[in-house]
Amino acid sequence: MPNLYKILEENPDIRSAITMSDGCIYGLPSGEKMGTAGIGAKDDYSIYTIPQFSMINKAWLDELGLEVPKTLDELHEALKAFKENDMSATYYGNDKGSTIPMSTGLDQWCWGQNIFYAGFGFTNWPNDVINDLVLNPDGKVEFVCASDNYRKAMTYFHDWYKEGLMDVEMFSQSDTQLISKCSQGYVGVSTWWYIEELMGEYAKDYVFLPVLDGPDGTHNVTVRTGGATVSGNLSITSACKSPANLLKFFDQWYAPENVMQLQYGPIGTYFVEQDENGLWKSISDDEAKEKFGKTAGEVKGECEVYGPKLILSDYYRTTFKMEDRAIERLTDLNDFWMPYVDSAVTYPVDCVYTEDELDVIDRYKADFESSVSEQEGLWLKNGGPSDAEWKSYLSKLNDKCGMQELLKVYQEAYERYMAAKEAE
Repeated sequence: MPNLYKILEENPDIRSAITMSDGCIYGLPSGEKMGTAGIGAKDDYSIYTIPQFSMINKAWLDELGLEVPKTLDELHEALKAFKENDMSATYYGNDKGSTIPMSTGLDQWCWGQNIFYAGFGFTNWPNDVINDLVLNPDGKVEFVCASDNYRKAMTYFHDWYKEGLMDVEMFSQSDTQLISKCSQGYVGVSTWWYIEELMGEYAKDYVFLPVLDGPDGTHNVTVRTGGATVSGNLSITSACKSPANLLKFFDQWYAPENVMQLQYGPIGTYFVEQDENGLWKSISDDEAKEKFGKTAGEVKGECEVYGPKLILSDYYRTTFKMEDRAIERLTDLNDFWMPYVDSAVTYPVDCVYTEDELDVIDRYKADFESSVSEQEGLWLKNGGPSDAEWKSYLSKLNDKCGMQELLKVYQEAYERYMAAKEAE
């Protein structure tokens, strides 16, 4: 399998992701890496590295004579000014009292409040491993929801909520409800994947709100990993009469131009022409509707072939053109957001777990995540935590939600992952 062998040699993280706890590989890898290397950056950061891009209404700031905030305290003052001057009404002519200084979801993927916790040393993004788990630069894992900085953040942002600066519906609203508020000009500060998608016709008035320093003058963005590499899409059983020939066939699936067509659609259908650099360009929505009566996304859905295939960031520079919106997002990530990141160390999303470890995760993970999220919402709304509440909270996480058992599982899985990676 020369194509796959070359990939594994050049990407030891992929080899680690498909190497089981006994050191063996039982299935072929599948995954898609879309990162900043695909737009020519030196380092390859996944498009999911920072899921929430925060934004602020600069037109309102200009009207009030305020600068774009650089600290949480400065943002606090800006939100107070938005509310006191009822900017949605005075600037856009909406109903009196319609201004919502800041609106997000609670612990939501690209539209949560988590980016603002960076001023307290962490960003507890919802993630594919377990919420609130972070990997420190020394290789040790911990749950930020049990840290002193987390406790300080709860107290700090409760004061914002009490002052009416955070949307009272942030704990229950859907993403469509948030979009509706923002697209009507009610909201001063929010988070989303793109400004244009959230703010609609008001997008021109918004700019990115940078990662803000906290009360002690520091910040730390805890980055995420990208999508997982899995090995469950093809395994060979003893019933196969010629494993070598079967593997020779599937090795062709790892050739860049082949995987491009397996993932999106064939040349001549989904990919219609090459640009001046020889990169294949996908069919546009207008072209797809005229030719097939479907959108480009629907054509992709009908053509995509299930099975073991890998798309690497480099393919977007050598084989086929990345979608324009993905280029825009990765450019913003690389140029605007990554300079705020002090350490890009993150827990691998594709660590491999033993059967016993999976039993521990199944036993505790759901209760752990729900207990933390529920308590976080209560503290933001009602205030706290007092010394007694904090002590009781930690006891619950340890005694009923298996926090120490979970830490042990994730620590040992990570150490095996690194051992497999370094062995190559």
